[in-house]
Amino acid sequence: MGKSARKLKFREDGTFTIAQFTDIHWIDGSDADMRSRALMDKVILEERPDLVVYTGDVIYTGKVGEGKRPCLDPAGAFRDAVSSAERNGIPWAVVFGNHDTEQYITREQLASEVERFEYAVSSRGPENVAGYSNFVLELEGKDGSAAALYGFDTGAYSVLPHVKGYDWIRRNQIEWYLNESRLLSERNGGNPLPALAFFHIPLPEYRQAWENATCYGNKYEEVCSPQLNSGLFSAMVEAGDIVGTFCGHDHVNDYWGELNGIRLCYGRATGYNTYGRDGFSRGARLIRLREGERNFETWLRLDDETVEKEQLEHIPSLR
Repeated sequence: MGKSARKLKFREDGTFTIAQFTDIHWIDGSDADMRSRALMDKVILEERPDLVVYTGDVIYTGKVGEGKRPCLDPAGAFRDAVSSAERNGIPWAVVFGNHDTEQYITREQLASEVERFEYAVSSRGPENVAGYSNFVLELEGKDGSAAALYGFDTGAYSVLPHVKGYDWIRRNQIEWYLNESRLLSERNGGNPLPALAFFHIPLPEYRQAWENATCYGNKYEEVCSPQLNSGLFSAMVEAGDIVGTFCGHDHVNDYWGELNGIRLCYGRATGYNTYGRDGFSRGARLIRLREGERNFETWLRLDDETVEKEQLEHIPSLR
């Protein structure tokens, strides 16, 4: 992991705070990109997180409209996009999204770039596992490891011509996660460590949560999950360690809801160089773990200076 051997630890007061930045879509340092950076700087200044997690589409390397410049220097764009964490000396981790490596850079090349940064604590993950941004991080407490953070590379687009849409979590990623979870549990006396999971593309269960559980927040677009459900959520439920998951991808969804004991959360879209919605301010989701607790607090800090501790309740209609 290059320079990223630094340890993540709970604070003396027993807390650990994470800022989730998602869908920044940095391209070339335009005015829109500068607004995204100013927002991230503001969140870091106000919240002083112990870790930043970028949940995909940090940069945008896809096609652009007529008259607009594409992202011709993806490595430089990525460096600029994560500079808020680097300049402030805050450890950070990343999972890649579908737009990070569409052209001009491969996932393997971007993973190599990540490992050059001083404060990056995530790596490309095992070579025999699909993706280039799978990670597991341990949070140390007073008596050893007290919590864990997982990152899953959700890929980009389906590689099967008869299956349309987005890629899905592969079986070897699930096997990798279950093995890591088992090892951490064994070291913890057979008790699963409280854990969080981060990825870009939402799991199909996000739709199920909105339709069947009481949720909190907004859903202004469809849940753009893969057509295939490969079973990651089931594995998490069975392992008994994950208490919350965090994704991006759908820029104007920011809700969370609990399903089978796991809280499925969207981040709040951070980037200005992409689509949004009038009246739906860019921002970030904050997550706070407390040592020894199998739970977390979460809230939104928005660019319009508001902090949303409580989000609007959504109760699914009776059928």
